[in-house]
Amino acid sequence: MKICSVCHKISGSGQDHLDCIQKRRVELEDDDFKSKITEKLELSKNPQDLGVEVKAILEHLAREKDSKD
Repeated sequence: MKICSVCHKISGSGQDHLDCIQKRRVELEDDDFKSKITEKLELSKNPQDLGVEVKAILEHLAREKDSKD
């Protein structure tokens, strides 16, 4: 038996729980996606081409990213 390094509960298999590993991978991918979204959409080149809703979402993500840093 081992303690899972993600959830800190006992793991009967001697390894981290598979769902905990998957959750961590998704969270890391999500953070990476948030940090690169403006570059992927080339927001800095021509922001006038985007819809109002998309601009609001991107501004929210940018503020969220800045608050974490």
